[in-house]
Amino acid sequence: MTISENTPKKNDTYRVDQPRFMSADEIAQTCGISRSTAYRLIRKLNLQLERKNKITVAGKISRRYFEEMAEL
Repeated sequence: MTISENTPKKNDTYRVDQPRFMSADEIAQTCGISRSTAYRLIRKLNLQLERKNKITVAGKISRRYFEEMAEL
């Protein structure tokens, strides 16, 4: 496997310059909501992921999943 095979392609949603998970502070800023509301949103989205048998991180949400659900 060469380095070019591991490099994300233009169509990939994964971005090298951004972390894979979003914090409540980042979600609050993005959506214009309070931090406590952002934590409630994260909890709700993580429950949806757990029902799909996905691994979740408390207090954080997958950037890809958040952007998909928020239609960003």
